Amino acid sequence: MMRMEPVEVGGRTALAIEVKLPKTTLLAVTTDKGYIMCGALDVALLNERLRDRSIIAARATGVRTIEELLNAPLESVTYKAEEMGIYPGMRGIDAVALMF
Repeated sequence: MMRMEPVEVGGRTALAIEVKLPKTTLLAVTTDKGYIMCGALDVALLNERLRDRSIIAARATGVRTIEELLNAPLESVTYKAEEMGIYPGMRGIDAVALMF
């Protein structure tokens, strides 16, 4: 099952995505510039093999809901996200606000 819904962040609208898979749930919140995601996101892959794409993304681990994803501290971020002021330890919602 997949669910998508708008989520307000700093007066702007991002898109929250939840994908129920066997034994796991994928979570993401995206803007037109970047996204945060659950622990399934491979930040090392984005930074190393896909570096030329300049992907703005961050990962939070141990989250089970969109609300948890938005409130959790980020575990890792891409190089491009760092350039925008997004850093590990920052709350997901604060990172999304910088991605507009």
